[in-house]
Amino acid sequence: MQNIFTIAKHFPQNDEAALSAFARQYLLLRKKENRIYTDNELLLLPETAPAHQYYKEWQVRKNSCRRLLNWLSKKNTPLQILEVGCGNGWLSAQLATLKNAEVTGIDINTAELQQAQRVFAGHTNLHFINATINSAQLNGKVFDIIVFAASVQYFPSVKKTVKAALQHLTLQGEIHITDSPFYKKKEIALARQRTKEYFESVSFPKMARYYFHHSIDTLQPFDHKLLYNPGALVNRLRKNRSPFHHIVITSTQQ
Repeated sequence: MQNIFTIAKHFPQNDEAALSAFARQYLLLRKKENRIYTDNELLLLPETAPAHQYYKEWQVRKNSCRRLLNWLSKKNTPLQILEVGCGNGWLSAQLATLKNAEVTGIDINTAELQQAQRVFAGHTNLHFINATINSAQLNGKVFDIIVFAASVQYFPSVKKTVKAALQHLTLQGEIHITDSPFYKKKEIALARQRTKEYFESVSFPKMARYYFHHSIDTLQPFDHKLLYNPGALVNRLRKNRSPFHHIVITSTQQ
């Protein structure tokens, strides 16, 4: 399916039944799509063999990961980092390699969280919590960096999600959104139809209700910039270019 990578992370509501229903469907779909990785494979991500079924996708993920790490490493300061929708924890583990970083990964997918805790147990600066951005476990906690990687498409409202994240952001903090599709308004109807047809083709039609198509215009109320714009000419000419924006939102709203 175009523009869908590791089927993701979060159905962001406080309804526990809805969260559980999504988590079950999500895990079953990941198994069908062969997106459940062994512990050894997970340790190597985002590196995969050229013969791997999702090699091209992981090349894109690797490039976006490198861009994020390069950006954060230039801050040259201790960082408290939160990844929302961390899944199996591969990106959180990469973020934990930053000097003086403390990383927390949150998700509602118990199976993948357990694998993350097992595989990355050696990282003393990396922690995983079964939680959402609105969970009580995060009350009173603030972070310098909050990352949404391949996850915002599972939140019904980008505006509400960003506002919730801002409550946990330090004054000089940043929200990073990567590896998620944003559309022009005129593109959304067709994108919804493609999503519906895809989930029907793999016998998971109910998953379409958890996948949301966001317009890039929804970011206008926030102080944001693009670290990577897939529509820029220089990026359109690149080999293995990412179809996804890399968006940075700061804690000061316009």
